[in-house]
Amino acid sequence: MATIRSLWTSSFLCAHVLGQAYNPGGREEGAFSYVQPLNTTILGPYGHSPAVLPSPNATGDGGWEAAFVKAQAFAAQLTVEEKADMVTGQPGPCVGNIVAIPRVGFNGLCLQDGPLAIRVADYASVFSAGVSAAATWDKDILYERGFAMGQEFRAKGAHVALTPVAGPLGRSGYAGRNWEGFAADPYLTGVAMELSINGIQDAGVQATPKHFIGNEQERQRNPTYDPNGTVTDILFEAISANIDDRTMHELYLWPFANAVRAKAASIMCAYQRLNGSYACENSKVQNGLLKEELGFQGYVMSDWGGTHSGVASIENGLDMNMPGGLGNYGLFPQAGSLFGGNLTRAINNGSVAESRVDDMIIRIMTPYYWLGQDKDFPTVDPSSADLNTFSPRRTWLREFNLTGPRSRDVRDDHGELIRKHGSAGTVLLKNENNALPLKAPKSIAIFGNDAGDDTQGFYNQVDFEYGTLTAGGGSGTGRLTYLVTPLVAIQNRAAQDKALVQYWLNNTLIVNSNVTDLWIPEQPDVCLVFLKTWAEEAADRQHLSVDWHGNEVVESVAKSCNNTIVVTHSSGINTLPFASHPNVTAILAAHFPGQESGNSLVDILYGTTNPSGHLPYTIALNGTDYNAPPTTAINTTGINDWQSWFDEKLEIDYRYFDAHNLSVRYEFGFGLSYTTFSLSDLAGSPLRDDITSAPEKLPVQPGGNPALWESIYNVTVSVSNTGEVAGAAVPQLYVGFPSATTPAGTPPRQLRGFDKVMLEVGETRTVAFELMRRDLSFWDVVSQQWVIPAGEFTLSVGLSSRDLRDFATITPVEA
Repeated sequence: MATIRSLWTSSFLCAHVLGQAYNPGGREEGAFSYVQPLNTTILGPYGHSPAVLPSPNATGDGGWEAAFVKAQAFAAQLTVEEKADMVTGQPGPCVGNIVAIPRVGFNGLCLQDGPLAIRVADYASVFSAGVSAAATWDKDILYERGFAMGQEFRAKGAHVALTPVAGPLGRSGYAGRNWEGFAADPYLTGVAMELSINGIQDAGVQATPKHFIGNEQERQRNPTYDPNGTVTDILFEAISANIDDRTMHELYLWPFANAVRAKAASIMCAYQRLNGSYACENSKVQNGLLKEELGFQGYVMSDWGGTHSGVASIENGLDMNMPGGLGNYGLFPQAGSLFGGNLTRAINNGSVAESRVDDMIIRIMTPYYWLGQDKDFPTVDPSSADLNTFSPRRTWLREFNLTGPRSRDVRDDHGELIRKHGSAGTVLLKNENNALPLKAPKSIAIFGNDAGDDTQGFYNQVDFEYGTLTAGGGSGTGRLTYLVTPLVAIQNRAAQDKALVQYWLNNTLIVNSNVTDLWIPEQPDVCLVFLKTWAEEAADRQHLSVDWHGNEVVESVAKSCNNTIVVTHSSGINTLPFASHPNVTAILAAHFPGQESGNSLVDILYGTTNPSGHLPYTIALNGTDYNAPPTTAINTTGINDWQSWFDEKLEIDYRYFDAHNLSVRYEFGFGLSYTTFSLSDLAGSPLRDDITSAPEKLPVQPGGNPALWESIYNVTVSVSNTGEVAGAAVPQLYVGFPSATTPAGTPPRQLRGFDKVMLEVGETRTVAFELMRRDLSFWDVVSQQWVIPAGEFTLSVGLSSRDLRDFATITPVEA
């Protein structure tokens, strides 16, 4: 009989106990499949821990004090009905809408997608995706991208941007929304979250980190309803992400702590269940982790349709129900809002304390005042209402005052930024015989269905065969206003050399042809093959290969062209079996670079920009090498039987491959340059003399105990450009914990610092990394706090997680 699992020790998870028995043993794994076993052994309840009630009241701590007072005064003026309106979404011109209350001078809130563009808009930019931004490993770009996006959201009248993304983190390479987020590492994602939020909110727009928490796959993220029943007739509940206490803190909660520290206005809770309870009504994560432990002062917003209860969700920490009632949108006509009028009745009959609703409103209005959104904020662009297919005008229950200029062009000069960002997020994986940069080739052959124009339009939500890929599908996509394709950009650049450019964009033709019969008059100087990989919301990837027979396209070209260069536009991991082909001389992972895609690429191909991107994930040799595939099926019929056990704990991505000493094709942090770098003189010195194992117990501020964010060590390393051209190095600092005093399962090395350093030929610079207390701590499940283990830490610095160039040791706490 299998051992009963204790999911989260001490004070972990949910407000509801599901008494369903479950057998956690007997796993079957395929390339992208994990089928849950038949439930035959009674083990007792799963996903249970004490509730955390009541929901803590906001205090305005951390710099929001003045805005908090204004929010309190605002809430005090409202009637019960108006209070219900303030926390309940309604159909309107934006993806999410809080209606105006003219009586008190409130003009409402407009909430808009998404992670790479203001989606419901015309004349707006499509920026690089989160995975591309992470691949830059550039802190300046992460902030710059967030600020430019925030400027566009504000100019279109959007108070709230539904971005950035830290869930999914990237537990599984197959997850359909990984590209919306940043990296399969909590540290890199945490830095990206913090800088992105700072940028967005410096532009005057509220940021909404999402999806909180454990949203690591798309399959079964929502309940399965009886097709012949009503919205209350459920065949299967959503999948439950079952995560232990330490893993929660050290992986999945980590980047959200950065987000809270950045004073994120709102946090969106996730669709799926978490240890048995729906994430949007889970009191331990919303009240306990987020509002108490991390000191979150903003509001918790539901994902669209992620609310499954009224009173329980409110008591358990949910502050805003979006989009309101799904019946309003024609999705389930019999499904009214769980908040709205029901909340009014609940207040009046005492089911919900009015003071709790006041706190919800104060949490919503405090960032509104803090960002000055009560003063001269642009009105919603009227064109947004016409583009919003989620809640078209016929569904509106209230009138909205759509004044101001229509179809505002908010793009400014952001095209140049996007071009730079796209290049910076392109990773050079292979470059044999210095195939790149191109040296004015006179004959260029272009192959692949990813090179040319998008034949199905600039706003496409399904996989498409012909056209270059700049974004995935779902709410995280963007509406292009123009697109510079690789084909056009290469043609324009090649014209400077009076080069011949031939192209074939039909993958089926290429695979079934002898390519020597296609080109004229002889083998080209270079063959460029363009491949793509689609991913979207609500579906996980079926494989980690490229799409549209891309591997066969490469084989067909490379067997006859001895200078074949492959470019991928992908949502994330591709296993790249052709990487060892002798005629494949270079490979570029260009990810989802945004509207300037072709120009970003040409800058790399011709050497105008020296590649400096590095992988934010690991590329394994095979899809089966990864250890955490999505759960794709169950062998049971119980309503609660969709379960995903995060058995790998801390071992995701490079942490797993390093812990088991497994070979990979390209490791986490890998990326080549047109120059070379050296690293030396790694050293660490304490910034204080009285470092203790446990942190000082200080009053919680946004981000948690401030002691965790104090820098306690300074680490320095010399970085030199030893090559022949200027370029940007990305030194990466990894920390190994003392094995004797750290709990089992701690990864051998964990990223704890990085920088991007531009160096001229022969130049040397000293780079400093400040290690905070949190960086050297593990989460102790017994004492329920972060602890620095006694003994010797190993510091490793390199240009990837496996290309480590220098080492040092430090001992913060003596054994």
